[in-house]
This record gives sequence, C-alpha cells and structure tokens, in this order.
Amino acid sequence: MRIAIVINKSWNIFNFRLSLVRALLAAGHEVVAIAPEDAYSAKLVAEGCKFVPLPMESKGTNPIKDMLLIRKFLQAYQSVKPDVILQYTIKPNIYGSIAARLAGIPTINNVSGLGTVFIVENLVSKIAMALYRFSFRFPAKVFFQNSDDKALFLERKLVRESITEVIPGSGIDTKKYQPAAQFKRQHPFVFLMVSRALYEKGLVEYVEASKILKAKSPEIRVQLLGAIDEEGNIGIKRTLVEQWAQEGWLEYLGTSDDVASVMHQADCVVLPSYREGTPRTLLEAAAMAKPIVTTNVPGCKETVVDGYNGYLCEVRNGADLAAKMEAVYQLSDAALQAMGQNSRRLAEEKFDEKFVIDRYFAAIEGATGKAARNVS
Repeated sequence: MRIAIVINKSWNIFNFRLSLVRALLAAGHEVVAIAPEDAYSAKLVAEGCKFVPLPMESKGTNPIKDMLLIRKFLQAYQSVKPDVILQYTIKPNIYGSIAARLAGIPTINNVSGLGTVFIVENLVSKIAMALYRFSFRFPAKVFFQNSDDKALFLERKLVRESITEVIPGSGIDTKKYQPAAQFKRQHPFVFLMVSRALYEKGLVEYVEASKILKAKSPEIRVQLLGAIDEEGNIGIKRTLVEQWAQEGWLEYLGTSDDVASVMHQADCVVLPSYREGTPRTLLEAAAMAKPIVTTNVPGCKETVVDGYNGYLCEVRNGADLAAKMEAVYQLSDAALQAMGQNSRRLAEEKFDEKFVIDRYFAAIEGATGKAARNVS
C-alpha cells in the first residue's frame, strides 16, 4: 500500500513517528511524508520515504486563511493517491480530513494534544470546535493520547465514540532509550526540562520554582533544553530567557538532536505543562529511568504514579512545583534510584511503542480492508 503521513513539520515526523515509518517500510509499504520542508525532510528521504512539501503555518490561527489549506491538501492527496492517510496535529486533522473526503481517501487521525484552542476559550476556539465537529465526521479512526482528551471530544460532540481509541502517545522505543549502565547521582543535583520555551509548557512556573529552590540550596542546577519559539503570543521572548539565565535561575542549553545524552546527565526530568497529549519527553525520561515531576493535568498525569516514579504538582503553581522538586532532591540515593527504576518499569509495561505500532496496523487494515502486515 501507499501510506501518507501528514504533519505540520517534517521535524515532527522524524522525531516522533520514525519508528512507525520504519515499521511500515519494513512491512513493504510505500511511505510518503507530506509536510512543510525543513532540515529533517532529507532525513526522511534517507530513511526510505518519499517526500512531498506542503507549506503551512503551524501556529496560524486565522480560520479563513487556513481554509485555503483545503485546496493544498486536496492537490497533494490527488497527486500522491495514497491508499490511506495518517494525519497528526490540528491543521492536517481538520483541513486534511475535509480534503481527503473530497478525494475519497480514508484517513486515520491522531489528536496529539489539544493545544491553545482548548486552553484559552475565545472566538478562535469556538470556530475550531465547529471545524472539528464537521471534519471529524470523515476519518475511519481517531486516536487520542489520553482518556481526558477523548472524553472532552465526546462531551462536546466533536466525534463519534465508535471510531475513537486511546493510545499512549507515540510510544517509546524501550530498546533505544535505556537507563545508564550504573546509577549515579549528580553533584550538584540537576533538574532538566525538555520543551520549547512556551508559556503553556509551564516555563514561567519552572523559573519561579527555581528561585524558591535556589534560595535554600543555591547549588542546584535548573536546566532547559529546547527551542525558543517567539511566534504568536504563546512563545516566551529570547530576551526573557536570556535574562533568567544571566540572573542564575535557569541554564539554557539550546537545542540538541541527542536529547538522550543530555537527559542521562540529569537527576530528575520536569514538565509543568498546562495540558498535553502524552509528552514524548516524559516517555523518554521514564524509559531512561528518571524520576519525573509534572502537572496533574491530562496527558502529563498519565506518565506518573504519584510517589512511585515521581510527583504530580498543581498546574500554574510555582510554589507547589518547587515543593515537589524539593521532595525529589531530598531523596536518598537509594530512594532516588528506586524511583527511577519504577519509571523504567512503567515505560515497559504501559508506553512501549510496539503497542502503538500494532494499533496503527490494525487501524490501517480496518480503514482500507487490506492486509497491512507481511506485505510483499
């Protein structure tokens, strides 16, 4: 079969969906990546994909302008002629679903997080709800990354329950992401947040927690790894991130294509996000046997059993975040190691990517009526 994967960035496919791509290719399918062209597009081609560029603004929130995307998607889908289309992120999910319906091609959508339109209710979010309600009549399957997101879509009558299913995010390759051969506590202690510098990721609260912790234990290291994204009103300005770094509240590490090597040097991974699908960075942390501190919100709370492999904190509460981070810092070496081992156990039992890949193969067979595995 020819299978198209459509996302708002080639980077997203390469970093979060590559295992699925490889599994599809290994089963004998032709995989076509449809996304805006970036530095990762060529890497997808090197993996064996075909690549079709489709420009789109990942952050734009003008529905009238975005409606023009339907034509772009339709042209791409009619040109590629895939047997089935796997769609991720808001714009492919909405406008791509309409285009696929017009082209007569079945789709499988993945709601990988609800984003700003569900966190902030305004005119744009109301329009987005209406668009979801219309476009989600068409997919053969809609995957959600946590049960809260699915429940919200059902409550607002945005999708039929019969086509929905919950899977653990993109899953995690527990063979690739392994704990260090030997446990080692860092001196000084290191907290790491892996995220773009966005308000909704809880970076402001992370800095507030840093100030509280460093007032008691100034030697603690509080790090951020991730891109600065100044688009729209959701990104934190580079000047503010640099100011926090200069004042000593935050070590900004920039970006890296090897997150695992940075994570190995951390004692605890923190993500104080306001809402997520299932955060890939926390799945990586769990697989690498790191204790986790995250918010008690949909998506994040699925990665932590409170007190077992980390702690859950209140959302938008820097003081509570500091208290939970301090609780990890105060653990003995043995207790810190045990909490990390519990994270690894959770990754193996709940988040292994094999489960996600199996559900995609089953969904492809259901959408197309064709066998998806053992294709010659």
